Amino acid sequence: MTDPRKVRVAINGYGVIGKRVADAIMLQPDMSVSGIADVVDDWRIRLAAEKGYRVFGATVEAVAAMSNAGIATSGTLADLLADSDIVIDCTPKNIAAANVPTYRAAGAKHILQGGEKHALTGHSFVAEASYASAVGGSSTRVVSCNTTSIVRTLTALKKGGLLGSARGTLLRRATDPWESHQSGIMNTLVPESRIPSHQGPDAKSVDPDLDVVTMAVKVPQTLGHLHLWNVRLTRPAEVAEVLDLFRASSRIALIRSDAGLPALNSIKEWMLDLGRPHGDLYEVALWEDMLTVEGDELFYAYMVDNQAIVIPETIDAIRALCGLEREAASSIAITNAPLGIGKLVARPDRQADAP
Repeated sequence: MTDPRKVRVAINGYGVIGKRVADAIMLQPDMSVSGIADVVDDWRIRLAAEKGYRVFGATVEAVAAMSNAGIATSGTLADLLADSDIVIDCTPKNIAAANVPTYRAAGAKHILQGGEKHALTGHSFVAEASYASAVGGSSTRVVSCNTTSIVRTLTALKKGGLLGSARGTLLRRATDPWESHQSGIMNTLVPESRIPSHQGPDAKSVDPDLDVVTMAVKVPQTLGHLHLWNVRLTRPAEVAEVLDLFRASSRIALIRSDAGLPALNSIKEWMLDLGRPHGDLYEVALWEDMLTVEGDELFYAYMVDNQAIVIPETIDAIRALCGLEREAASSIAITNAPLGIGKLVARPDRQADAP
């Protein structure tokens, strides 16, 4: 049973993002999962049922397949939408585009993920940059993991009046870990064929004023993405001033190599040891001891966890579209608390605080 005092959230697609969104929603005080829809009938949807989520077949055929596999269902996607206030589409890239007419016909508010085009919703979402324009809307698109990190970090500089132009190089993990047997790459590097790569223009879908160009290279590992940035500031600045701007964002975690976190694998191990679900890093992990300022030029690097960074953004997008909170800061604080966001500390002179 769903709590009538909470916004009822349907999730269509229970994969890498869907399962994380579902669990995060259940930690929030003002929303609940009304059900999970999918087309698979394997261990993934079976696990959703075992966790107590109501399971729906995304199609009539999926309902039959689940029933044949011994998985109890509560109906079809149409039934789920009728019992929900909003739907989060977490299906694989390009499938959501075909689902949008169904959501619109049902009058369902809907949130898409970053693999879809901005034009499908006409609004792209990162909480610290575009929350206000999403409040009360009918739909939005939570941008991709890399785009989310770009907007977070550049918005921090923009709020401090330091952002001029930004040029970034992205070293992108080849695939999700659980799919590496299908589409991973080995013993090679694959540059994205165009400059700018798609992340820069995508960041402008959130904030058209950003002067940002990106290049990307796919690398043979699955731990996360590594970004290298060169930003032209509006004026010369000190390192301390820039770090203070990044610290002002609860979703940017300043880390240090001399605290035992020199690489992606050590950061991932830290998240696992802290007990984060799936070892998830919701924050941008930015190396403060690497950050350098030369006059009006800023250089920095950070890690992005593509399976986790969009989870808090999706929660905030629910709150915005449903009008639960009018202000971004209020929603961000509510979302952060049960996920432990904003509590990471990694310095050479003190032990890391667990979230």
